Amino acid sequence: MNSEREPNPTHRASQASQSAKFASQVDQKAKRKIKAKRNRDTGVWFGLGMMGLIGWSVVLPTLAGTAVGMWLDHRFPRSQSWTLMLLVAGLLIGCFNAWMWVSKEDKAMHEEKEDDNE
Repeated sequence: MNSEREPNPTHRASQASQSAKFASQVDQKAKRKIKAKRNRDTGVWFGLGMMGLIGWSVVLPTLAGTAVGMWLDHRFPRSQSWTLMLLVAGLLIGCFNAWMWVSKEDKAMHEEKEDDNE
């Protein structure tokens, strides 16, 4: 009897399948490492900076509305307060602005996650 046997075809197919699976895993990890090197700036400081940006996007329109309202109250006095009305308007505009920033970042994160899963 011959001590060297030829592997059966199912064994060869199984090995080819495992090799393809391994190559796919290596490719995914390599892509993740490249992406991590490209996006190195998305750390703790990036998150804190984004929080600051969102905060300022609410504060600035609120302060601007308040300042314009105070100027209008001083120049054109009337029974209704321009300051209060424009403060609320500035706050609403700022909140809308912050909501747009957050939804944009959320969408970008979900698209990035879907790209990783492919």
